[in-house]
Parts: sequence; structure tokens; C-alpha cells
Amino acid sequence: MIYSFLALLVIGIILGALLAFASEKFHVEEDPRLEEVNAMLPGYNCGACGYSGCGGLANALITKELDMIVCVPIKQDAHDKIVEYLANTPGPDGETITIKD
Repeated sequence: MIYSFLALLVIGIILGALLAFASEKFHVEEDPRLEEVNAMLPGYNCGACGYSGCGGLANALITKELDMIVCVPIKQDAHDKIVEYLANTPGPDGETITIKD
């Protein structure tokens, strides 16, 4: 019984070390603007924009798939806030995003 416990302990340590290595090796840096833009959107996740929710729309804006905000229920002040934020905040590549009004 003690051998089974030790074998599982060793396997756990090895797999834990492999998982830690893989976490460092395959880490993907996410654009910090994505979370900020998603927080500025209304959060209804209605899909009226054609995306799966506010997160999908935020991702499309950050990746420059869209050059205008197509959110239907967004208020004008939130729209202006997003446009200003993306125009003044550079991403990891150092570029800003211009959104059409």
C-alpha cells in the first residue's frame, strides 16, 4: 500500500512539473484592451451586433475586424468612451485603433 502511495505521489509531482512547464512555454499574452472594452459595452450579450456577445464584439474591435461599433443598445456616452479609449490607448504592438462614428 505504501508503494502505491509513493508511485502516485511521484506521478503527481512529474505531471505537476510538466503542467507548470507547459503553462510557461505556451503562455499567450492577451491584449489588455480587450477586457477594458468589454467592460465598457452594455453587457446584455444580446447578439444584435452579429457576434456571440459583448466579448465577441470587443474582440472584433480590438483585432480590427470591425472599424465601427455595431452594438445596437449602446448609449452614446459609452460609444464615445470606447472610441476615445481605443484612439488613445496603444496595444501590445504600439498601435492605436481608429473607430468610425
